[in-house]
Amino acid sequence: MEDIDKIRDQFNTLPYYNAPLAATPKVDYSSLYIHNMVTAFYRRDQQVIDTAGKVILDAGCGSGYKSLTLAEANPGAKIVGIDLSEKSVGIARERLKLHGFTDAEFHVMPIENIGTLEYEFDYINCDEVLYLFSDIIKSLTLLKSVLKYDGILRANLHSKIQRSHYYRSQRIWKKLGLMDSAPQEADYNLVREAMQSLKPGVFLKEFAWKNNQETSNEYIARNHLLIGDRGFEIPDLFDGLRQSGLEFVGMVHASQWDLLGLFEHWDELPIALMVKFSELSTEEQLHIHELFHSQQRLLDFWCGHPQGNRVKVKVEEWTQDQWNQATVHFHPQLRTETFKHRAIASITQMSALPLYDYLSIDPENRPLIDSVVVSLLLPLVDAPCTFRDLVGRSQKLYPVDPVSGEAIGPSQATQKVKELLIPLYEMGYVLLES
Repeated sequence: MEDIDKIRDQFNTLPYYNAPLAATPKVDYSSLYIHNMVTAFYRRDQQVIDTAGKVILDAGCGSGYKSLTLAEANPGAKIVGIDLSEKSVGIARERLKLHGFTDAEFHVMPIENIGTLEYEFDYINCDEVLYLFSDIIKSLTLLKSVLKYDGILRANLHSKIQRSHYYRSQRIWKKLGLMDSAPQEADYNLVREAMQSLKPGVFLKEFAWKNNQETSNEYIARNHLLIGDRGFEIPDLFDGLRQSGLEFVGMVHASQWDLLGLFEHWDELPIALMVKFSELSTEEQLHIHELFHSQQRLLDFWCGHPQGNRVKVKVEEWTQDQWNQATVHFHPQLRTETFKHRAIASITQMSALPLYDYLSIDPENRPLIDSVVVSLLLPLVDAPCTFRDLVGRSQKLYPVDPVSGEAIGPSQATQKVKELLIPLYEMGYVLLES
């Protein structure tokens, strides 16, 4: 890590993430979804794991808010946090203790010393850290060394394209000597006064100083005066994975990296272009996406040890035997008393249930399910069910076709349940195992 002492001083002066100790992620459904181990492991293996007894490393835990999120999202898991900043680690310990998580430990430690920990980790969260290292291959290799063979690592890099204006800003303040050491109040004031004094229409002001929120010390520190900050593109990410011997699992916010989704009518694109897109590797598709639409600040990804030639059959290609052997789960974030009460109210009041209000996966997709579907899936709140059990439940709840008045037979009920489950599976609310 470049300028390790300056970076440590920077986060001792202004710990990150700067959330009040009492703040809770319990209602931040999007963050809980991302930090739930089930999400990442199901993405890779199409299997639903139990988080109890797992050991999670929060590498670069800062003041512990993400550690708290990991603890809330993964019941029964042990949390281990490390960070350079003594002040941040002290806050992290206090935060987890305040919220009742006793199976957590924190260490003031650089990532280079990670091998001294006595654990191999089921999951590693390295959030907002890698872009501060001069050699991400070395850093990824170190993280890999303490990751279990079947474990998963989540990490991210700053987007060189999306943050280009902040890198220009940092070059200005480096030339003026403001980044020779950890920023002080006088440095924040100089940046603030200079940026506010720029004329309207000056490019940097238009793109890097757009509202009052951006005048806070924390915002200036995280963008204009962030010591060690570096930007990357998708090819840099994949090159780092290849050289460190890690296998790409997927982008954390997958729906935001859909190349065809950038086109208003993708099904009307020229056939020649569709063929070219289909021939691209995952890396190439992601890179073209960021060149078209560099909206994401972070290149946020999951990876792990290479798992060999695992073959996953797409659900839409399952045979009837595979369906008959399938187990159906709700995502764990839906298995709460709050959601259960709302689901029962949906049934009794015959009203639609907004799944997005309880599990935020894709901001552009906010599904509503009607009370008929809710009543069929209600047992999933308490426990997984077999596909056959759901077919049987469907026949009991809805024995007659409302149009024809004819009794619904097993084959018709089977097809109906499939048609209900597949869209919810594709959106991530339902998890299918076979």
